Amino acid sequence: MAGADGDDSLYPIAVLIDELRNEDVQLRLNSIKKLSTIALALGVERTRTELLPFLTDTIYDEDEVLLALAEQLGNFTMLVGGPEYVHCLLPPLESLATVEETVVRDKAVESLRKISQEHSPVDLEVHFEPLVKRLASGDWFTSRTSACGLFSVCYPRVSSTVKAEIRQHFRTLCSDDTPMVRRAAASKLGEFAKVLELDYVKSDIISLFTALASDEQDSVRLLAVEACVSIATLLPQEDLESLVMPTLRQAAEDKSWRVRYMVADKFSELQKAVGPEITKNDLVPAFQNLLKDCEAEVRAAAANKVKEFCENLPEDNREQIIMTHILPCVKELVSDTNQHVKSALASVIMGLSTILGKDNTIEHLLPLFLAQLKDECPEVRLNIISNLDCVNEVIGIRQLSQSLLPAIVELAEDAKWRVRLAIIEYMPLLAGQLGVEFFDEKLNTLCMAWLIDHVYAIREAATCNLMKLVEKFGAEWAQNTIVPKVLGMANDPNYLHRMTTLFCINALSEACGQDITTKQMLPVVLKMSNDQVANVRFNVAKSLQKIGPVLDSNALQTEVKPVLEKLATDTDMDVKYFAQEAISVLVLA
Repeated sequence: MAGADGDDSLYPIAVLIDELRNEDVQLRLNSIKKLSTIALALGVERTRTELLPFLTDTIYDEDEVLLALAEQLGNFTMLVGGPEYVHCLLPPLESLATVEETVVRDKAVESLRKISQEHSPVDLEVHFEPLVKRLASGDWFTSRTSACGLFSVCYPRVSSTVKAEIRQHFRTLCSDDTPMVRRAAASKLGEFAKVLELDYVKSDIISLFTALASDEQDSVRLLAVEACVSIATLLPQEDLESLVMPTLRQAAEDKSWRVRYMVADKFSELQKAVGPEITKNDLVPAFQNLLKDCEAEVRAAAANKVKEFCENLPEDNREQIIMTHILPCVKELVSDTNQHVKSALASVIMGLSTILGKDNTIEHLLPLFLAQLKDECPEVRLNIISNLDCVNEVIGIRQLSQSLLPAIVELAEDAKWRVRLAIIEYMPLLAGQLGVEFFDEKLNTLCMAWLIDHVYAIREAATCNLMKLVEKFGAEWAQNTIVPKVLGMANDPNYLHRMTTLFCINALSEACGQDITTKQMLPVVLKMSNDQVANVRFNVAKSLQKIGPVLDSNALQTEVKPVLEKLATDTDMDVKYFAQEAISVLVLA
């Protein structure tokens, strides 16, 4: 029988073994999450000789347990004795990198990438690189897909002989029989290209890129488009035309819409990677075609990039390219049959005004903005309104105001409450741009109508909106236009509207200042303390607590205190509670 010390030191591993064999998944998961504590208790040597072999041999579990284990092992370097022993973590992670569940494999690869940095160059060749080879030539596609994510982390730090082997393995996986493996290789192609020497990028990567970009599976081809950005940034300008552009042209006209979508989605990055000359000759026509694509998803992705693409055009002939090549396509998209396309365009089209300047905006863009403000789709109108500040800088908002109003009114009364909510949030911005007179004349009534909307979120946002407007236009404006209307709602037969009065007073008291709050708002709040509805009464107590700091001490003692004391003896529990809380916060006791 071992001594007491021996028993104690065996305890953690015995508990772990018990817990990992327990039927309850949650228990097993918790014990994996405590692995670092157990490893600390065991010490580095026993972690290496007992814990890791145990984990490597006995782990066949639920995916969430394996996921937790793969994550934990990535942070285990110091617990096995630091970088010189880090290779001890490779066996359990290797088996996790071959399991069926993708999420677990990805996490194991992430942890392997992390600990690869902690291997010395010698250990990398002796321990890590053989693991990558084993995975790359595994029987199951799962191990081969995992290998794809590990080439780039070990390549820069190994000898040239080993580098040649790694390149060969990567080449093999790029033409693997299983589409999943080719997909994994294609997704890592750009990353691998970045660590290769330029000569090998030209001799190896380009041929792999060309092959993957014409793979029979569209899911592989679209990943090759992503790699195109990285490859193009690595090559000197004179090689781009012959090595990359034929493949990119082919991708932009691919028979699968998913591939064309990916080209559209990455268009700005591709544009920066290939430079101004190729952009002018090749990408402009390609972009026109994507904007006219037969698939709505592709048109929407391209429409999203219109502003960025135009911004990145070479300055010397930017305006001419936009006016002759891009704008005609944009005009067609404004009346597209698909609302997602129109919505995508509406979110960026206003940005063209700063690029094209005042005259072009008034002549060419303004009619498009006005058409979109009348669009039947609320998202389109909303996207135009939310980006008005770009146009305001260039031509001033007055040009748009006549069409703007009907659009705002329609959105403000839209049947979908989320649309109403979105327009409220732009109100302070609009108010600032349109000025106080225009606002009072046209939009004030709308802002007040929102206060009695049947959806609480709208009433709440409308209250917040009033506060922002008062901050913008000042207390005197509030006293003349807002406060009388808000206080008038205190006599509304609907108790929800009476409560909105209190919410508005809470929001406005600080912005309006002591004088208005004491003379105009306080009497209304005090009068509402006799309301029939308990919800209104306890909100009176909450309001008094909120506006208390704005009032002078005389009003607090003579007017607020007696009302709160009366509410503190109310028959309703909630009214009592909030009244007592207000008394203690305002220190009136």
